[in-house]
Amino acid sequence: MRRPLFDLAIWKNGLAFKKINFSEEGVPVIKIAELNNGISSNTSFTKGDYGEEVRLHRGDLLFSWSGNPQTSIDVYKYQLYDGWLNQHIFKVTANETMVSKDFLFYLLKYLKPHFTQIATNKQTTGLGHVTIADLKRMSIVVPEKKVQEGIVAIVKTIDDKIEVNNDINKNLEEQIQVLCRSWLIDYAPFGYKRPDTWSVVPLSSIADFVSGYSYKGAELIESDIAMATIKNFDRKGGFKLDGYKEIQPSAKLKPEQHAELFDTLVAHTDLTQNAEVIGNAEPVLSLSGYRDIVFSMDVVKVLPKDGISKFLLAALLQSGRFKAHALGYVNGTTVLHLSKKALPEFELPLPSNLDELAPLANAAEAMYRQIANNIDESTKLAKLRDSLLPQLMSGELDVSDLDL
Repeated sequence: MRRPLFDLAIWKNGLAFKKINFSEEGVPVIKIAELNNGISSNTSFTKGDYGEEVRLHRGDLLFSWSGNPQTSIDVYKYQLYDGWLNQHIFKVTANETMVSKDFLFYLLKYLKPHFTQIATNKQTTGLGHVTIADLKRMSIVVPEKKVQEGIVAIVKTIDDKIEVNNDINKNLEEQIQVLCRSWLIDYAPFGYKRPDTWSVVPLSSIADFVSGYSYKGAELIESDIAMATIKNFDRKGGFKLDGYKEIQPSAKLKPEQHAELFDTLVAHTDLTQNAEVIGNAEPVLSLSGYRDIVFSMDVVKVLPKDGISKFLLAALLQSGRFKAHALGYVNGTTVLHLSKKALPEFELPLPSNLDELAPLANAAEAMYRQIANNIDESTKLAKLRDSLLPQLMSGELDVSDLDL
């Protein structure tokens, strides 16, 4: 059965909110930024009631139809708190007589390259659009429900495993923080009292600091070398693989400006309004298939001195204590900058014999390595999903006889 894509759902656009609608608290207004980054200090809130048609609930299907064709045109399953839908996003309610919500989600994912091309062809001042008229022009072969179920069963199983890996990693990150607090703030292994043999020392006594590479735009070309940037730093914490920029660096690149797996990088620049990224420390948890990783001038690499575990160093810098310290070294207005003094002048209590922290270092290493393994597995699963989806949607892979 061939039908216009428009017929497969109800497409409800969000509202054009104005500043007068906003308040200090209430229900969040969901823009593309929230879909990509979650609720943040830049999120607007409102106490108004705008009707169930534009009220968002967890699990709702959303299609962002306006913005940068390469980064903004996409389909989402809403995973945040209840919110109000902003303009430039459709709330998509599947016509269950024709398609299931899950099948429609994967169908729209499959069609994303077509949406990107449509938006690119209409692009003006950096923005492109996919309109209702475009949805009506797109003709789709809609398989019978049994085939839809077979496609969803295969692809969703992969997505579910990726989600499990993400949940495990969040738990591991929390465990690292709990362990660090137990050892270095509460002193639980030492009877909840800081041992007399410990003293407050500057970070410079256990680590060295390397400034990043100052690149030119012409070097950002297709390459098997990637550059870590502040785009790798998630606002809520975590290392984002899609922040890598491919680069062919010049001969000016210094040997120490390469980054290896589990090297710790600290963000020294921030474009967010509330310093959500600056001062964040993230270990490199995946090379994402690249031959080599370098890091930009917006980032500083922290290298442990001899005898210091890089995993312990990462855990120390990911504590809230360092972030609070770093905020006192921030300057700038539109673009925030972190003073290069912030890292070496950070002070923390440590034992004179760092072997006392070996159990903490070993535990942190095991958990960081597990996080990295999960990321690599999820990356491979995502590639498998993305290669299977076109074959499933086109019928090249026949699932009609799949026993569900």
